[in-house]
Amino acid sequence: MRFTATFLAASLLAGTALADQRVEASLAGHAILPAYTMTLPPADAPREALVSGRFAGPGNLRVDRPGSIPGTTGTAPNTRPTGIAFPFIGQPVQGFSGIKPVAGEPGAYWVLTDNGFGSKRNSPDALLMVHKVRPDWRSGQVAVEQTIFLSDPNRMVPFRITHDGTAERYLTGADFDLESIQPVGDGFWIGEEFGPFLIHIDGQGRVRRVVETQLDGAVLRSPDHPALQVAASPTAGVAFRARRSGGYEGMAASPDGSRLYALLEQPIFAAGSDQPEGQFLRIIEFDTEKGEWTGRSLKYRLEQGATAIGDFNMIDDRRALVIERDNGEGDPGLSCTDQRRLPACFPTPARFKRIYVIDLQAVDAEGFVRKLGHIDLMAIRDPEGLARQRGDIPADLPRDRFTFPFFTIEDVAMVDAEHIIVANDNNLPFSAGRHLTRADDNEFILLRVPELLRLR
Repeated sequence: MRFTATFLAASLLAGTALADQRVEASLAGHAILPAYTMTLPPADAPREALVSGRFAGPGNLRVDRPGSIPGTTGTAPNTRPTGIAFPFIGQPVQGFSGIKPVAGEPGAYWVLTDNGFGSKRNSPDALLMVHKVRPDWRSGQVAVEQTIFLSDPNRMVPFRITHDGTAERYLTGADFDLESIQPVGDGFWIGEEFGPFLIHIDGQGRVRRVVETQLDGAVLRSPDHPALQVAASPTAGVAFRARRSGGYEGMAASPDGSRLYALLEQPIFAAGSDQPEGQFLRIIEFDTEKGEWTGRSLKYRLEQGATAIGDFNMIDDRRALVIERDNGEGDPGLSCTDQRRLPACFPTPARFKRIYVIDLQAVDAEGFVRKLGHIDLMAIRDPEGLARQRGDIPADLPRDRFTFPFFTIEDVAMVDAEHIIVANDNNLPFSAGRHLTRADDNEFILLRVPELLRLR
């Protein structure tokens, strides 16, 4: 899809939807991978990879004893225990930050494990992985059928990595923060947040190329870009415009695979300012055949109450699904008040969790894509009682309503003409949105949304 001036002008008349509209979603399946699901590192990985999360505690200081640090949802006073302690023996499978159906294998999905424990500083012992998973909607279980560990044996990463001195050079959450994935014939394209970069890997997870971001003719960097360092003067600035944890949370691909549409998670800063350029996100186009940015970008407008997006996948050659969310977790009916005290309440409950259908070919004069409609993940119909768990909710919540009240919901893809699949990033062991004092599982839901997928 090429965004020429003529195309953009003509596209103003495209589409039949007059305005964004809400449509209903019904639960058609619910499957759960338990929070505490571990895998062993490869046999040739450094021995230290047998224990993960050693730097995820206070001050990012190393703690070697497994299970010695209780997981919590944050810092005092608004913190709740999650019931899972770290460091972990093994590598957590948790934290899915991208999803895509496996070609030719109905019911199987590629999912991308997030960078580890939330930041560059605390994740040098978290190995980066791609998994093939298969939710079973009848049993409610999720099978992990394949795990691919990312590595750089051919030294394609142009900066020093955590395991730089090893032959295998397995990648960690201190090297990249993986957030979005698109399978291609020879492997995968991955969007990440530290650069932000695009990373091309082969089917064995070996890096083939790392691509730096170009926007409006200039390099776009976040404060975690490896070329940046703390300034020598406390009053000196550092040149970056992408926010920390604001890189490529979503990345869609055109049906023919010739284009990637990399969507930043949060608004970038205006040039030379600490203020956002606006209440919108950039969609940046990349040509996979030429292996370069096209120089074209579009804008995605955030709704009032939303802070970020969670995932982005195409439906067809012009329409796409986007998760838009706030930073809350937990049912709003159990929000903290004078009558409710921690840990028996949610201090910042989930309120804005939606999935939009947008039209990339219906673009206004300012470059904003059109939103055709949305579903509300906090008001899913469940007339058949298919929910495997509902968590801590108000007693008066209707039994035929199901919510997805997670902080980070980072996976959405179309399954067929009537269904989509949605999953959360459970931020093990730091998120508890389903239950007040229990770490979130990795939940997959199948939603029947024929009206949403018909919007044009």
